[in-house]
Parts: sequence; C-alpha cells; structure tokens
Amino acid sequence: MIEKIKALLEEVREFNATSLEQVEELRIRLLSKKGEIPSLFKDFKSVDPSERKEVGRQLNILKQEAVKKLAAIKSGLEQEALNKKMSDKKPDTTMPARFNPIGSRHPLSVVRNRINGIFERIGFVISEGPEIEDDWHNFSALNFPEEHPARDMQDTFFVSKNPDIALRTHTSSVQVRVMENQKPPIRTISPGRVFRNEAISARAHCIFHQVEGLYIDEGVSFADMKQCLLYFAREMFGESTRIRLRPSFFPFTEPSAEMDVSCNICGGPGCTICKYSGWIEVMGCGMVDPNVLENCGIDSRKYSGYAFGMGIERIAMNLYQIKDLRMFFENDLRFLRQFRSAI
Repeated sequence: MIEKIKALLEEVREFNATSLEQVEELRIRLLSKKGEIPSLFKDFKSVDPSERKEVGRQLNILKQEAVKKLAAIKSGLEQEALNKKMSDKKPDTTMPARFNPIGSRHPLSVVRNRINGIFERIGFVISEGPEIEDDWHNFSALNFPEEHPARDMQDTFFVSKNPDIALRTHTSSVQVRVMENQKPPIRTISPGRVFRNEAISARAHCIFHQVEGLYIDEGVSFADMKQCLLYFAREMFGESTRIRLRPSFFPFTEPSAEMDVSCNICGGPGCTICKYSGWIEVMGCGMVDPNVLENCGIDSRKYSGYAFGMGIERIAMNLYQIKDLRMFFENDLRFLRQFRSAI
C-alpha cells in the first residue's frame, strides 16, 4: 500500500491542467466516494499494525495535497476565464455615469477647523487636555473663589459626587496645564468639548464645544488682543466685519470684555439673528489676571498676556443661520447632508 500511496502522491504533485474538465476528472478518480483515496482508507484496516503509523501519515499527506492542489488549479482556471471574459466585453458608452456619494464633515468640525487654521496662521499652536479635570485646573488656578456658583452641583457635572473631580466646564483648564509646563512666550489655542449642567433648549445644551486662546509674553497689551481678535473676525466673517468690546467680568481675566461682531446677515439695520441690534456676541476675552499667572508659576511682574474663548456652536449658528442648537447633536441626515461640500 505504501508504494501505491507514493505513486499517487507523485502524480498529484506533477499534475497540471488546462481546463476545468481535467481537474474534475482527476477529482472524481481520486477523491469521489468510490475514488482511489477513499478506497485506500477502507483498506487501511488490513495494514500490518507495525506499519499503520507510517501508512496513516502518508495517506493523510496524500489526501491533503490532492485537495489543496485541485482547489488551487481550479481557482486559477476560473480566475483566468473571468479575466478573459471581462477583457472581451466592450464597454457600453451609452450607460449613464455612476457617481459615488460624497461624504461630509460635521458642521462643528468644519467651523473648528476654520478657527484653528486662522489662529495657526498667526503663530498659535493647538493644545489639548483631559475632559475629566480636578478642582485645581478647572477652578482654583483660574481664580474662581470658593463660593463661586460654578462650583455648585447645579452648574457642574461632578464625578461620583466628588467635589474635586468634574467634567471640565471650559478648556481654560488646558491653558493652566500649558502654563504649568511651558515657559513664556506662550501662544496656544485649546479646542475641545466641555460640559455644563444646563437645561437643553434651542439656545443651550449640557454639552458644547469651545476654542480658547492664550498669549503670554513680555509687554503684551490690551491693544494686542484687540488687533488679534479683529484679524480673526475678518478672516471668519468677512473683510467688512467690525468688532466692539463691552466691559464684562471673568474670574481669570482683568480687565475683561465681551466681543461682538457686526451682523453679517443684515449688515447693521437689524434682523432676527442679531435681535435687531446690528451686533452678535461671539466670545469673551481679557487680560490674564496676575493671580492666574502666579498660580501657574509665571512671574506676573515680568510677563503679561491675554486670553479669549468662544463657543463653536455659536459661531456655526451665525455662519450658517441655524436657529436651533439642538440640530448639531441630533444626527439628522437631512441636516448634515447640507454640508456635503464643506471642507
């Protein structure tokens, strides 16, 4: 039996075919129910016990190689036939073209990328940080007093009722980490997602996105900040855009201001978008409070700086005239497909 197995094994290894019929013919002869290999397995019980181990091993090798060889040749012949068929087929030039649908970015991603690009062109770098923050980076280092309402449960999402760990309420926490680990000059923006315990409505949400900026160096003034923000406004909303700064208060800046841009919808007379004022509020800003610099290990007598922060949703609503903030989070394809050509 061992000689017959070796003869069949040699035949399998040397076998080649030019047609599927030849492959099928050998398969029937060797592997069909009444083929030579199944017959050898039936005769295996009559083999001398001392030879069974070697005969069984050779028999298994024969079957495995026969199956593998026939399958490989069959696959190659079928692919060759398919290629020939495709090459012989002439294209139908009368058929209409088939266009693949174009994907789109989320409008918030579009606006965030535009904001990042504007500030990167004037030397700002992008910094990122964790969304779960400790009290120091989220509040204390930024000059928030102990009794500030932002520290209350109704305004902030605390983790496991731990008053020292919370979901960040602004990306200013990233700026604190930058100031702690980098010496001036510092010029950075911090885009990211933030969380506040607010009721969801057309103008508010418990999750939203911010871009905050920070510039610290020797001799930085309020006039530097105003010129930087004017450049941003005109790059984002158009060359004819005007800005105005209104006095405000933030714990981490002094003096502080709210920045408005002239309404790019009505051009000034007033409309529903600007509430008939001709101006749209887009961000808060101000000079970094000396206490914040000292908290982060920066000498406030030598260095000064400015900071600003804006909501990406608010910028997107102004750019695309979207009246309901909730649309950014509903994943309605009818809404998202409108930004299919957006970069």
